[in-house]
Amino acid sequence: MKPSEKEEQFFREQELKRQLARARAEEEAMAAAEKQRLKDLHYLHCPKCGQKLFVEQYGPVEIDVCGHCRGLWLDANELEQILTAREQTGPLRKFLQLLRR
Repeated sequence: MKPSEKEEQFFREQELKRQLARARAEEEAMAAAEKQRLKDLHYLHCPKCGQKLFVEQYGPVEIDVCGHCRGLWLDANELEQILTAREQTGPLRKFLQLLRR
């Protein structure tokens, strides 16, 4: 017994859906692997000179310092945490408050 044209079309569509899902999964896996590779390549490297950064404790926060160019790199809100720990007022603190407005 020969399958009808609609049955043939149904199975072609099902196979196409499986292939597309497999291709999407492979693409997502490759994108995740590439993202991880780039993170491993650049994580804790100085954005200015590319040398390794090391972590120093400064008050309540850990800051990233470049041993080569002595660049200092802060994560989000770390400057505010340092200033809060050191003083409640001051020119830099006032400047940060102006930026918030």
